[in-house]
Amino acid sequence: MTGRHYEDFEKGMMIRHALGRTVTPTDNAWFTLLTVNNNPIHFDAHYAAQTEFGRPPVNSTFTLAVVTGLSVADISQNAVNLGWDEVRMPAPVFEGDTLYAQTEILNCRESKSRPNMGLVEIKTTGFKQDGTVVMQFRRTILVYKRGHSPQHPLPAPEKSK
Repeated sequence: MTGRHYEDFEKGMMIRHALGRTVTPTDNAWFTLLTVNNNPIHFDAHYAAQTEFGRPPVNSTFTLAVVTGLSVADISQNAVNLGWDEVRMPAPVFEGDTLYAQTEILNCRESKSRPNMGLVEIKTTGFKQDGTVVMQFRRTILVYKRGHSPQHPLPAPEKSK
């Protein structure tokens, strides 16, 4: 099983997530339609051209989902997300931008109600290819301790006869 367990986190750790994700026009259009966000700024180029952005910015909840997703392998593969706090978007994201992320571990403590888990508070920063910070948020996750996380099934193909 991959991913960190509660014992692997220490307050003050900074984890740079290895993967980046380039945003495509399809990402923005589909996510906006899928989530029934009818603000024309995300899908009407003529409308968006009249705004301070001059073009359609990427749906901010898509950006939140991608930046969170970039951190999963390193942070929450063996955890349950309890929520986001202090979500900030200091700069827009546009189609063609590549998003990257890093996470700082703010605090760790044993769970009082779940002895096989611990609480980890984190701050994740999302940034573009040029280093511009586009999103910051705090999250609290409930992380399994080593030896207590659910096992991933490993099915095998049938042997041919």
